[in-house]
Amino acid sequence: MRDLRFVAEHRGGPLKKELHSRLMEWAIACAEHILPLYPRELDGRLKHALAVARKWAEGEVPTGAAMKASLEAHAAARESEDSVAVAVSRSIGQAVATAHMADHSLGAAWYALKAVKAHGGNVEAEREWQDGHLPADVMELVRSARGRRNI
Repeated sequence: MRDLRFVAEHRGGPLKKELHSRLMEWAIACAEHILPLYPRELDGRLKHALAVARKWAEGEVPTGAAMKASLEAHAAARESEDSVAVAVSRSIGQAVATAHMADHSLGAAWYALKAVKAHGGNVEAEREWQDGHLPADVMELVRSARGRRNI
């Protein structure tokens, strides 16, 4: 069941555009923070997806373009056999999908944690980094939603 607090105002929900953009910016930050873990040169589809996500947050591209970029990022994940590459790719795919549904920002953070774990890193330190980069105006929303989902 979707958390209705993440439904955009223009779709009849309570989420204001500026908060939706902040969730996108946080999701991008979570995905970009783990890019150094990617085991090879970053796939062009992933670079493109991050660029589209940034442009969406700035109001420069439509949601449809973000949805297409998300599908491309998830295709990159399916084509990889490396668990870290898969998690990084999925984090990026979820980040750009935040344009379509704001709760995908939680997926970007969750897959970032999976990438850190698969890489043998400190998951708690990554969670603290994510929390430390949460914009104040969406902090309670994100923390309470993660609690509901046990993320």
